[in-house]
Order: sequence, then C-alpha cells, then structure tokens
Amino acid sequence: MSALNLTQHFDVPAAVVYRALIDPVAVSAWMFPDGMSIHIHSFESRVGGRFPISLTYEDDIGVGKSSARTDTYRGRFVDLVPNERVVQALEFETEDPSMQGEMSITFALTEIGGSTLLDAWHENVPSGISPADNETGWRMSLARLKQLVEQGRTGTSGDPPDGASPS
Repeated sequence: MSALNLTQHFDVPAAVVYRALIDPVAVSAWMFPDGMSIHIHSFESRVGGRFPISLTYEDDIGVGKSSARTDTYRGRFVDLVPNERVVQALEFETEDPSMQGEMSITFALTEIGGSTLLDAWHENVPSGISPADNETGWRMSLARLKQLVEQGRTGTSGDPPDGASPS
C-alpha cells in the first residue's frame, strides 16, 4: 500500500472548488487522467452516497484493472463538510489481488483571501498501482480541475466535455 499527498492552489473561493468535487457534471470534466475517458454510472452527493465510475483508455496502449482497457471502481462519500472537506472511499472492481483493497481520498479546502488551497491525500493505494503513475494521473486531474473552476465552467448546466459522460 502506498500514499500520495498533493497540493493545488485555485484562484476561486472554496465553495466553487467544493461544488466541483461533488457535482457529477463537474466530476465528469476533471476526475480522470489524460488519455482516458470517464463514465459516471450514478452519483449520490451525500454522506454514504455511492458513485461507480469507469475510466477507459482511449487507445490500445493502456491496460485496465477491471477489463482489457477499463478501470471501474465503486466509490462512496465518507464525509462531506461544505466548502471544507470531501472524503471518499474507493475500490476497484478487479480479480487482481495487487489491485484490491479500499483506498481513501481526502480533499481538504482552505480559503485564503478569496483563493483556495486544496490538500489531497490518496491513502491505502493498492500495491499493484505504480506510485509514479498514480501521482502523474492525479496531477493531470487536478490541473484539469483548476482549469475548470478558474474558467467558471462548474455546475450542472451545460454539457460535459468530449470524452466525459456523467451518467
């Protein structure tokens, strides 16, 4: 098992970032690495709410954890503190023992003068996931989140970007 901690600064209030962490349309626009597409099967933004998600490689190079080209995981919200914290638990649907086990992701938001500092912890990452690949994927996702919120494209209005499907 490994862990990862990343920090990202946003030039928007914490409420904007928080909304992008719990809104399925926003999540479908940012929560996947480059070279993959996302499909959110369902999404319940509440403590205990579930959100099964599939990430599919866009080319034949990637190898999926759940099937040949897809990583599917079951997620649930463990804790939601508006504008301050989101805690998720995730587990891949896989037969590979090195990819099994419940992971946690914590997003902590600190607002400073209208800007937001996000600290993200990804803990209990299964041993079969390369720490370097995990960090690269999360950096890509957080960069996409930054672009999304700072360009004001969050919320449920409008269509998700190409490659994203909220349901």
